[in-house]
Amino acid sequence: MTATTTILRFQIGDVLRSRWVMVYGILLLLLTDLLFRLAGTGDRVVFSLMNVVLLLVPLMSTVFGTMYLYHARDFTTLLLAQPVPRRSLFLGLYGGLTIPLTLAFVLGVGVPFLWHGATAAAGPLTLLLAAGALLTASFTALAFLVAVSIDDRAKGLGGAVLVWLTTGVVYDGVLLLVVVLFGTYPLERPLLALTFANPIDLARVLLLLSLDTAALMGYTGAVFQRFFGTSWGIALAAVTLLFWVAGPLAVGMRRFRRKDF
Repeated sequence: MTATTTILRFQIGDVLRSRWVMVYGILLLLLTDLLFRLAGTGDRVVFSLMNVVLLLVPLMSTVFGTMYLYHARDFTTLLLAQPVPRRSLFLGLYGGLTIPLTLAFVLGVGVPFLWHGATAAAGPLTLLLAAGALLTASFTALAFLVAVSIDDRAKGLGGAVLVWLTTGVVYDGVLLLVVVLFGTYPLERPLLALTFANPIDLARVLLLLSLDTAALMGYTGAVFQRFFGTSWGIALAAVTLLFWVAGPLAVGMRRFRRKDF
């Protein structure tokens, strides 16, 4: 058994016992069940869950991931004193957090669809779960990058919250400002480029298109429909979301390997 596998198994068991992960999963489960009782159909529930997932999942992954790595510093230092490769330790810590968070998300959202028998919404639900899993992996990697780069816990937590605010709230405001200021110019390609630069916006566009609600975005929706409606566009979007996982993870691992604990 490799060092990565050993650390991964230990960390998964440790994180699954965390009350915050349990609360996270139960909160999603209760919210999804409540939406079924209010909205009724599966497609409406997926649409209602979309913005909740796009904001709550990155927030939980970023904040909890940052604090988790800070709290695990003594454990990390202890293992570094052993003949454990830093790469194996980093991947074990990352996987040990990402897998339980993803599991809590998938069960919290998916189980109510099963017991309410919403099989007609299987396609949109699958895309919602995939988007949530990728956002969990991406923002956990960003959280680890922040925690490795900043030694002070308070500053690190502030940096993690800033990452979430920038991608989840501020970015959309900047995008709207660009559209308002330069609305007389052809903005199709710049808007597409700006969408790829933010994993939350990219996931939002894919979910809206899967629910056939692109018309709600007006002219912008027509542009996205032409691009992301093709198999090539969907493949490029999926690769970009994977890059948002691999990129921060690679940079964070590089800094972790060079960091003086």
